[in-house]
Amino acid sequence: MSLYVLDAVLWIFGIRGHIPQHGGFRAGRSESSFASTAGPLTRVLAASVVAVVFLSLVLWAAVWIAIKLL
Repeated sequence: MSLYVLDAVLWIFGIRGHIPQHGGFRAGRSESSFASTAGPLTRVLAASVVAVVFLSLVLWAAVWIAIKLL
């Protein structure tokens, strides 16, 4: 499950399309579906949403553990 989450985060930031695989070094820019159509503002918004969701889950887990220990 964690590999799928990491793959999704890399896809959102547009990093995945820049990693050559199987010796596939192409001349010019790589064609990434999300990275080529999305502007920088969309990437910042997506990164912010991922960060807020992650921090919310961490806060929820901390409160849940604190309640269980009391």
